[in-house]
Amino acid sequence: MKLADRLKRYIPTIVAIVALLVTWELWVDLGHVNRHSFSAPSEIAASWVDVWPKMWAATTVTIQEALAGFALALLFGILLGVLFYCSPLLNAAFFPLLTAAQTMPLITIAPLFIIWFGFEISGKIALIAVFSLFPIAVQTIRGLMAVPRYYEDVALTCGATRAWTLWHVKLRVAARQIFGGIRISASYLFATATTAEYMGARKGLGIWLQMAYNSFRTPLIFCATFMIVFLTGLVLLAVGIAERVLLGDDDTLAFEEDG
Repeated sequence: MKLADRLKRYIPTIVAIVALLVTWELWVDLGHVNRHSFSAPSEIAASWVDVWPKMWAATTVTIQEALAGFALALLFGILLGVLFYCSPLLNAAFFPLLTAAQTMPLITIAPLFIIWFGFEISGKIALIAVFSLFPIAVQTIRGLMAVPRYYEDVALTCGATRAWTLWHVKLRVAARQIFGGIRISASYLFATATTAEYMGARKGLGIWLQMAYNSFRTPLIFCATFMIVFLTGLVLLAVGIAERVLLGDDDTLAFEEDG
């Protein structure tokens, strides 16, 4: 797909965002909304400029925690998925528990990590890694199980070992589904990090949110919210680029096959 065609796909989204912001601004300005309860986009933008140095200092801490936890989740999530796939006994015993673990609410687990790690950054990294690896591990297992048997048969017939076939053939075929799990983890990455900080930390975007809430500074709450959305979008964009670089473009492949 050409770059111009890709850009055209985002035009409706851009128009919708602009319309939403204009409507929001007019509603707050003309509707006599309580400014302590809701802020106009212009007020949020002005607050963003005023507090940017301090907010960025808090944001860098959250970014470090989130990226470190995400890297650990990628490593251990894929390894755990491969281990469960290779061991039917482990899969039968623990896969239901792994699936159920995804339903654990953060608010019930975070206090334990605070008890274990205190308010240090290491505790936030560990918590992010634990919550982020579940979708990756589950999708790795399901992706490997969905690989047609003939891929393995062809590789083994050509003289490949089972280990080589697993790492170079099956994981390659299952990669699309694995990236699906990675995108799920990335979607909640900064929300998890910020919530963990909010419940107990010395610094970070979660502490920034807590101070904004305690001082009833609504524009600053919106600033932090938009920062989380922006950072999440950047991570999802990076995941999408990595998927295209490693696996190619589905649209291009389909076009070539039709041609």
